[in-house]
Amino acid sequence: MPDPPFDAFRYANARRNEVAWLCQNTNHLVPPEVVQGALAECVERRRYESYPIAAGDPELLDLVRSDFGLPDQQPVVTSGGTEALYMLTRALLAAGDEVVASDPSYLIIHKFVELSGARTKNLDIYRAPYRLSSDRVQEAIGPKTKMLLLIDPLNPLGSGYPREEVRAIAELAHDHHLTLLNDVTYRDFSEGHALAAEFAPEETVTVWSVSKNCGLAGLRLGGLLALPDLAKRIARFNTNDLGVNVLAQAAAIAALRTKSAWIGAVVRQTRANGARIRDVVHGVEGVSLPVYPSRANMMAIDLGATGVTPEALQEHLLRDHGVFVRAGNYLSPAHGHKFVRISFSNAPADIERFAEAFPKAMAALRPPAPLAH
Repeated sequence: MPDPPFDAFRYANARRNEVAWLCQNTNHLVPPEVVQGALAECVERRRYESYPIAAGDPELLDLVRSDFGLPDQQPVVTSGGTEALYMLTRALLAAGDEVVASDPSYLIIHKFVELSGARTKNLDIYRAPYRLSSDRVQEAIGPKTKMLLLIDPLNPLGSGYPREEVRAIAELAHDHHLTLLNDVTYRDFSEGHALAAEFAPEETVTVWSVSKNCGLAGLRLGGLLALPDLAKRIARFNTNDLGVNVLAQAAAIAALRTKSAWIGAVVRQTRANGARIRDVVHGVEGVSLPVYPSRANMMAIDLGATGVTPEALQEHLLRDHGVFVRAGNYLSPAHGHKFVRISFSNAPADIERFAEAFPKAMAALRPPAPLAH
């Protein structure tokens, strides 16, 4: 009987304290004291025995509005940003609808579009400037288009959108009466980030999360922002009618209250880590960074010219070096065979483990050069 396929996540989780976790864009730089006191208080007061407020803690809702500077928009709190994405696609799309999107992309959104009976029209962006442009979006809009997907910054490439490009895409949504799904999970890592809701408030649904900026991925809290009538349409599909995890809400409140005091240091260390990775990658023949500097806390490393597959590199780095990066196959049907994604909101020691391991892994996996005749 053949051996089962290698399960990277099962392998890594069994060795969680031994692995440099550079695979899921999680943030390991937020000072732990930011949320540990809030969680401890919840446990001490046994708040987990009671249901939370169904609509979300009022302070959390106010903090989200303030954080985004969108006082007229209604926050909907969900179990992670992923649940918000599912809700809004089910609420706003129907069979036969089309969504203008990209490849590479965060393909979970594409899956939810398909579950609604709709389809994505994926524009190939694996070339400069590695993001959508308003011209290409305009060309792709057709009679079945109901939604535009703007992920800014973009997972997995780390590319971001200039303010004027966000404005132009938002104006297309307004002029064509389209919903604009603006996923801004990584906005705190992006200098000068612009929200589409500033330019098209009636058409935009802003999806947010505290997984990445606040380092709370395991607590699963996020949500969306939209004008009240649109938020109400989407909230009909909310299955959490008894509210979102009370511990997660307490942690998010503590993080958002204090974010201005620590987010700058988190971003600076993330940028320094990205520069260290760049230097390592540039020292390996045939390897490149499609987007640098990243405007998020991740970027793609292109292996296409080396003959090394992303899956082989992922497994080798994890098994032999305890460094977990992510093969690109779940992020791009067209180009996932070319790149791995690496995230780097991590302690510098994790980045140094990658710096030591990556050249060794590439040397071990690279096919031998053909013999000269």
